[in-house]
Amino acid sequence: MPQVRLPNFRQTKERRNVEGSQGRVTIAEFKTRHFALSYVASWLETEAPVRFDELAVPESVRSALKTYSTSPEPPHLLVTGPAGVGKTASWRLVARQMLGPSWKSTTHVLQARDLVKKRGAMGVFENFLRPGNSASDTLAGRLSLDAFDRGISISSDDDVAPADSESVFGDGFTPISRLIVIEDADYLGHIRQAYLRRMMETVGPASRFVLVARAPSRIIEALRSRSQMIRIPSIDRSAVIEVLIRISERHGNNPAEGVIEDIAYICDGNLKKAIFTLEVLEIRGLADERSSVHKLVQASTMQAGRHLVELALRGRVVEWKWVDRGGRKRKLLSGAIAEVDDLMANHGLDAADLISQIHSIVVGRRLNLPPELRSGLLDALSECEVGIQRSMYPRIHFERFLHRAASMGRFHGLSAR
Repeated sequence: MPQVRLPNFRQTKERRNVEGSQGRVTIAEFKTRHFALSYVASWLETEAPVRFDELAVPESVRSALKTYSTSPEPPHLLVTGPAGVGKTASWRLVARQMLGPSWKSTTHVLQARDLVKKRGAMGVFENFLRPGNSASDTLAGRLSLDAFDRGISISSDDDVAPADSESVFGDGFTPISRLIVIEDADYLGHIRQAYLRRMMETVGPASRFVLVARAPSRIIEALRSRSQMIRIPSIDRSAVIEVLIRISERHGNNPAEGVIEDIAYICDGNLKKAIFTLEVLEIRGLADERSSVHKLVQASTMQAGRHLVELALRGRVVEWKWVDRGGRKRKLLSGAIAEVDDLMANHGLDAADLISQIHSIVVGRRLNLPPELRSGLLDALSECEVGIQRSMYPRIHFERFLHRAASMGRFHGLSAR
């Protein structure tokens, strides 16, 4: 969407009128129009569920979320599941139900994935849990006024409780007034998880932890035993189609026949990806053509991931080529390792993302590989992932994986080198 360039008006002339396309407007009105054009909320935000019944998850999951969030003594939660199934939407509804209308002010969120390979990560983690830098002053031990008077916060008419009614206990107080959420908790590592375990053992009665993870096996047993696990499975395709149809009708859109079904098939249970894909097609005016779905997927998929695996199997791991740059010949790195550098440096993929993409390529249907070769590549990839978790230099382990893939390619006759 094109943005309006705001002229550089002086502060002393705020009242001066400017010529606009629709007549003379004040500078304040011009700024309002400018910011309205420069920000449009995504459907992922505007269509987020506000009630437990609106979650596109199995009924057993919705019932568990409602039960735990309305309990007078709710447990710590461990919400797990694949990408895009509604883990974040689920804990947000739990927080709103537990804490009431002012839940955002007493919900503290930490992205554990941001701590990976970060200098001073342990200090950042400790400061998050102990913002007062004191052994006695912990985030989990702090109370809020809502713990004593639930009616201190007033909700608007459109702010409804996810369970259809506010949780009221005793004389109007709430047993829980603070929620500590750790997204991607499976990236915490054993040291930080052990620190978190000690914190959970001494947590105040008015605070609860919510751990969100894709791989619960990476969470230590001490944390899993202290939390109630809620496992959200991959979203059923029919449920994805139902959600996409409802969103399209609500926005007055009419995608071509088969577009929504194709999006649901391609996204394979990832509801978040499906909603985003449909929104992109609508914004670009491509939802009227069914072929646009396939073109969008081809344009947005990292084809370089498959290309680097094919190069490695052909033995082309490290190569050099001469290119003309500004009238001068320069020697540049090419081959499979150059694709790794490009994906991580230019496309912003971290080591975990690249591992996930290579895994999808190896087990997918695009590469027709013998079972023995596929099994060998998966073994090499698993060793690569373990090595990356223990090292600060993921490129070394990726290069080792690529050389092992090249060796397997020669053994199976895919490379003459």
